[in-house]
Amino acid sequence: MKAIAVLLALGLAACGPAKPARESSDHPAIVSLNPCTDAILAEIAGPQQLIAISHYSHAASSSSMDVAAARQFGSVGGTVEEVLALQPDVVVAGSFLAPATRQALIDLNIRVETFGIASTVEDSKAQIEQLAALAGRPAKGKALIRRIDLALDAAAAEGDPLSAVLWQPSGIVPGEGALVSELMRRTGFASHSAARGMKQADYYSLEQMLADPPAVLLIAGQEAAQKHPALDRLNKTHLAEFDSGLLYCGGPTIIRAAQRLAEIRDIAAGRQQGEPGL
Repeated sequence: MKAIAVLLALGLAACGPAKPARESSDHPAIVSLNPCTDAILAEIAGPQQLIAISHYSHAASSSSMDVAAARQFGSVGGTVEEVLALQPDVVVAGSFLAPATRQALIDLNIRVETFGIASTVEDSKAQIEQLAALAGRPAKGKALIRRIDLALDAAAAEGDPLSAVLWQPSGIVPGEGALVSELMRRTGFASHSAARGMKQADYYSLEQMLADPPAVLLIAGQEAAQKHPALDRLNKTHLAEFDSGLLYCGGPTIIRAAQRLAEIRDIAAGRQQGEPGL
């Protein structure tokens, strides 16, 4: 059966578009099937090198990059037939790529590289270096890492941290081992939920929030509780929206997340100090 599937896929490829011209053997044509690697490769791959990204990056609800920028690239849903029609040299995917899909691509002599979710800034930098090496663009990888370091330095906080809850989609909170939790620490926030013993993906109820509010509430979801009018009664809590597209990916997403967190921190700190206009 596997042989039949491979033959069918080869037949589809033969009917597809001609393989695009390659810049050189050091710059392989790449298809990315993961929104986090989409965003990194969009920054470091050369013109015509990133031939398609995941369909997730074309939707505002699931993209970690600017959707208008993402739509400059073609998109795929991740089927073997779609990928093979593009005839890439390399497929980059998340670690949850279906084993059957991975094996079918390998059987068709397409290199497959998988990447997990970066849980720290250093993990993300390592992934950038790996993807830049894969694309044959190490200098671009180094440049992106420099931009991340500059953004983190610019967003770094001074003084005592503000207690904060990051209320994610489905009403859950991040654990201390999540990348976004590290970014919160670096930008001047202390996890209110972690201080109360809550861990990754624990549910934070509206009742808990009202009974024991933090200094800052970052709302990154659209649950009924997260829009409840009772939250308006938290006069000593600064409420701020936080784009859910900044929650999970590293790479250039770190820059945008750090900038947004620093902006929220400055406004919340100003309110605490009674500065006018904040």
